Amino acid sequence: MTRDQRKKMLILMINMFIAIGSFGIIIPILPAYLKSIGEGGTAAGLMIAIFAGAQLVVSPIAGKWTDQYGRRKMIISGLSGLALSMFVFYFSDSIIVLYISRVIGGIGAALLVPAIFAYVADITTMDQRAKGNSYISAAMSLGIVIGPGVGGFLADFGLKVPLLVSAIVGVVAVIFSTFVLKESMGTDSYVPEDDSEPMIKKLGQSFTKPYFIPLVIILVMSFGLMAYESVLGLFVDNQFGATPKDIAIMVTATGIVSVIVQLFAVDRLVGRFGEAAVLTIFLGVAAGGFLLSLVAPTYEMFFVVTTIIFLSTSILRPVLTTLISKLAGNEQGFAMGMNNAYMSIGNILGPLLAGLLYDIHITYPFILGLIVLVITMGVSIAWKGKSNKLATIKQG
Repeated sequence: MTRDQRKKMLILMINMFIAIGSFGIIIPILPAYLKSIGEGGTAAGLMIAIFAGAQLVVSPIAGKWTDQYGRRKMIISGLSGLALSMFVFYFSDSIIVLYISRVIGGIGAALLVPAIFAYVADITTMDQRAKGNSYISAAMSLGIVIGPGVGGFLADFGLKVPLLVSAIVGVVAVIFSTFVLKESMGTDSYVPEDDSEPMIKKLGQSFTKPYFIPLVIILVMSFGLMAYESVLGLFVDNQFGATPKDIAIMVTATGIVSVIVQLFAVDRLVGRFGEAAVLTIFLGVAAGGFLLSLVAPTYEMFFVVTTIIFLSTSILRPVLTTLISKLAGNEQGFAMGMNNAYMSIGNILGPLLAGLLYDIHITYPFILGLIVLVITMGVSIAWKGKSNKLATIKQG
């Protein structure tokens, strides 16, 4: 990358780091916080599902707006929504108001994420795309590394202190972006489409896109992964007596692994094996991790299993994003919006069912995640085989 590309990439990484870090701050305190207001697994699942539901509704529109109005405006708007959601979260102990805060946060994420990945597509070549996306994913992982560690420390000063700090950090991100971020979209980047179409029809348009199968894989993978992540803190608290600091250490350590892998391994793996092969391999690794989580007898063993799962997802996410971006051509905003939308569908169903199943038996969410990841791996293998067959026919 050129010096100018590296500078812009750094700004995007800082934006993503601040946004994700401000949310990561609250991760260690969620189990104790929900207990303090008399809530459990169902509420934990609903909080994530509602956030993802708002993303789902807004993402198709946000993707179009990213192409129409520019990446910069959407990034700043998204960061503002995330900051506002944290302030609402901090100033209320009502579960209904907390759900409302999750709606606001979901809208903010829907505006932010496709705009950042579309920005990456603007400033990178096709060959640089995987590396650029892995850098953004690394910034997300670094936010999860730093955020929970800070949250576990701040919880000693009061259970709600991490929420206030998260909101303030979000405001810092908005100010930073307003003064530093420049627009990346060229005059030929936007392909006009009818914004009056309903969301269902926009989702229907994705069925005919060349990146439809990777979108389906994102949906099913997200379903399984969020079923795991949504009850992770509750599980280790219930099963092993983990404290907010224990949860913070687990999330921080697995996040460090994710950052290292995304910075130094993803680009090399894709260059050697190709996106489709890497996708299939690490879906299998993630499924194996889910299987091991069912039999892990101690906190330490569960820690190792969680690291394996997070390592796999740290590779899968940028690889899928890169596949979609390469196949999207001149409609990067719409494609990234669909990426977000399909991920949101999985993020809605996974936590919702996981929360309900957790309240029945604490191992059921992990069994659910294992099943859907195995299905995802099957879809990936079938798609890879079909793609190879079409390539052979074209060459012939």
